[in-house]
Amino acid sequence: MKKVKGTPSAWESGALGVNQETTRIAGQEYEDALDAALGLKAISIRMPISLIETYKLIAQHHGVGYQPLMRDILSRWAKEGMREVMRNLEAQAAQANERLEPLEYKEPERRAA
Repeated sequence: MKKVKGTPSAWESGALGVNQETTRIAGQEYEDALDAALGLKAISIRMPISLIETYKLIAQHHGVGYQPLMRDILSRWAKEGMREVMRNLEAQAAQANERLEPLEYKEPERRAA
């Protein structure tokens, strides 16, 4: 295999990654290391084919892959979902606080010496 210096321009010009001579499949250890570095975990999910095709069209329009697009959309939804959960919990805490009766402080009785 002919070695080509791995620079961004080598990838952009096609000197790397466009044919079998300059391409190879990364081993599992590289995939695992990349996932760990990026904090990613592969999962399996069944989705309607039409939804996947829709994601692919939208992703192509934006010049990204459909899986990164899905991650972005899920991340945005999860952030808003957590805000909703927190608002709900704050409201529940406020309601619980309103139901509490104020405690009265009573001076302890002093014993005669």
